[in-house]
Amino acid sequence: MRISKQNLVEGSSFLRSKKSKNFDREKFMIDNMEHNLTFKEELKKFKELDKDQYSLLLRKFKKKYKDYRLSWFENPKKAFETGNFDQFNPLCLDIETASICDLACPHCFREYILTPDKIMDFDFYKKIIDTAVKFDVPSIKLNWRGEPLLNPKLEEFISYAKKNGILEVSINTNATTLTEKRAERLIDAGLDQIIYSFDGGTKKTYEKMRPARFKKNKFEDVYKNIKNFHFIKQKKGSFFPITKIQMVLTKDTRDEIEDFFDLFSNYVDDVTVTQYTERGGNLEKIPKKEKNKIDELIKKNDLSNNTNFFLEANGDLNVSVGRKPCYQLFQRLMITFDGRVAMCCHDWGAQHCLGFIDKKSFDIDETLKNLEKNIIDNKKGFELLKNAKKPTKYNEPPKKITNIHDIWNGEELNKIRKIHMEKQLDKIDICKNCDFKDTYEWKKIN
Repeated sequence: MRISKQNLVEGSSFLRSKKSKNFDREKFMIDNMEHNLTFKEELKKFKELDKDQYSLLLRKFKKKYKDYRLSWFENPKKAFETGNFDQFNPLCLDIETASICDLACPHCFREYILTPDKIMDFDFYKKIIDTAVKFDVPSIKLNWRGEPLLNPKLEEFISYAKKNGILEVSINTNATTLTEKRAERLIDAGLDQIIYSFDGGTKKTYEKMRPARFKKNKFEDVYKNIKNFHFIKQKKGSFFPITKIQMVLTKDTRDEIEDFFDLFSNYVDDVTVTQYTERGGNLEKIPKKEKNKIDELIKKNDLSNNTNFFLEANGDLNVSVGRKPCYQLFQRLMITFDGRVAMCCHDWGAQHCLGFIDKKSFDIDETLKNLEKNIIDNKKGFELLKNAKKPTKYNEPPKKITNIHDIWNGEELNKIRKIHMEKQLDKIDICKNCDFKDTYEWKKIN
């Protein structure tokens, strides 16, 4: 097996055999744009197109996607270099179609921060998409804290976005409820990418890392779901969605990278391992041998005991030598099921809330109070969430309904961008202790 760095997230790695190449998502999307449902919907607007007109329209869509992917890194870079924050639109909206999850993974935020068991209202969702289209947002991801397949209307959510001009629609899923019927509906709806979260290369590790809240979660069932999706997609002759599977690197999973690759390499387009970045967990992130190396280095160089570090899949050991601006501030916005807006995916619970786009968001305190009672009463499905506490509110914007456009260009987010540009991340409570690897300068020590 070959391990090669992924350019999207610091410390993440593609897994490939010596005979195969890394899957190139961008190239695949561009090469197969004529099979993208959004492109097909655009074609329907024309009664007739000759060959040249068809080619021109296809090139336009390919360029739009290419520009979007190029902008993912270029927009933040330009903004932080120039200090001009008003020249770019968001490239992605992460829309929480479901905040409920049927698992209680020990490395997840929801084990330590109260997270509502709710789904998003479809009419509210449509308003978000309508605004996104006007704002020329090219991509959306239909989940954040929860499991999107627990929203029974997810396929309608996908279809509405695709038919109204969103170029790329993705989901992350634990695949526990990915039945054959559901697989067909997702493919037919025009989903562009499905990312499976599956921790462990063996039954023992997987079931330890991914315990269920309501009924037993079995390795065999989820593995079968993922394989079946591959076969159904193959049978339908569908180019989309692109399939990706990722495993979080922890002490339990590091020795199972080869097993993980062997399990899935024949059934998904992309096999990836990612760094453990959650806050509040009690998992051991790194093997004892490597941790001893870090302790020795910290002592030798008179570094703080809180010095951040990470061990890559290939064995490279890194320590932090400083902070750097977070690119997410110019890439995306996060929208909760009830209409609160957060600046990044690591702000679990929108603790540094930027604004509100629906009045339901004003009821969050009551929602959390009821959730807290369920945990205290040890209700079914809440037994593993006993350590979850109410999220700290780091920012409380005025309780008024606004819109994505004004929040994106608003005073609060621009203030945060300026602080990041000056590399003063410690001035922002939610950013101070963030474990997102991309916000640190790393030095290899082995």
